[in-house]
This record gives sequence, C-alpha cells and structure tokens, in this order.
Amino acid sequence: MPHIKTIEGILDAKGLKIALVASRFNDFIVDKLVGGAVDYLVRHGISQEDLTLYKIPGAFEFPVIVKKLAMKKQYHGIVCLGAVIRGATPHFDFVASEATKGIAQTSLETGIPVGFGLLTTDTLEQAIERAGSKAGNKGVEAAAALLETIRVLEQVD
Repeated sequence: MPHIKTIEGILDAKGLKIALVASRFNDFIVDKLVGGAVDYLVRHGISQEDLTLYKIPGAFEFPVIVKKLAMKKQYHGIVCLGAVIRGATPHFDFVASEATKGIAQTSLETGIPVGFGLLTTDTLEQAIERAGSKAGNKGVEAAAALLETIRVLEQVD
C-alpha cells in the first residue's frame, strides 16, 4: 500500500474542557457509564476541574441540553450518557430516535463533537452488559470516540 498522509487523533485530554450529560432515568446503569467516561478522560490527562457533569431527567431531554451547552462554546466536547431499555410499548422507539436525531443535529449545526453513550437495549441484562460487564463500558467508548474526534477536528483546516 502506498504511503499516504494520515490525520489521527492523539489520545491526550490535557487542556480540554468536557461536559458530561447524564440521564437520571436508569441511573443505576448510567452511573457506571459516567464512571467509565470520567476514568477514561482522567487517565488520558484531563483535569477533574475541567469536567462538568449535568444530570438531566431522561434521554428525551438530551437534545435541548446538548444544544444549549454546545452553543455556549465553553466546552471542547460533550459526552451523552444514558440508557433506554425497551418496554412493552413503542415509547422506547420514539425516545431513542428523537434523542439520537437531536444529538446528531446539534453536533452538525454547532461543530462541537458529541460522544454518543446512549444505550438502547432490549433488556436490562443487555444494558448491564454494556455498562461495565461482558460487553465493556460504553461510557468509556463514548469518551474515547469524543477525545479522538476533538483531536482530529483540531487538525482539519
């Protein structure tokens, strides 16, 4: 393969200011996602003073909070952490879909990257698996993706 110029994000969080937005709904799962995200960012050099946690009622509220935070331009990025678990009604589909669309739209409109750590699972067991057991911790993955995206964006002219 020929050598090509490659732009990659250096996984160094020093000097960044990050907002974590976490839903209170299913907080016994979300707290594990928050813990994973914070641990990852601190291990990669962010100062705890540069992390701010915003607690919101549920996933449906992500878009309005994320947009407000992004428009303030005081954070380099935002990590959304929540868990929507399917029930017996279509409520799950509406909440998960609208939260996802709103988060993505805000990131595109403002240019502020958003780490997507919103679990959308069929069962409680699946959520537990994704919050630090068999399937890893999706809070860590959301923070890692955010950090890499921030550092790549810094190199895009």
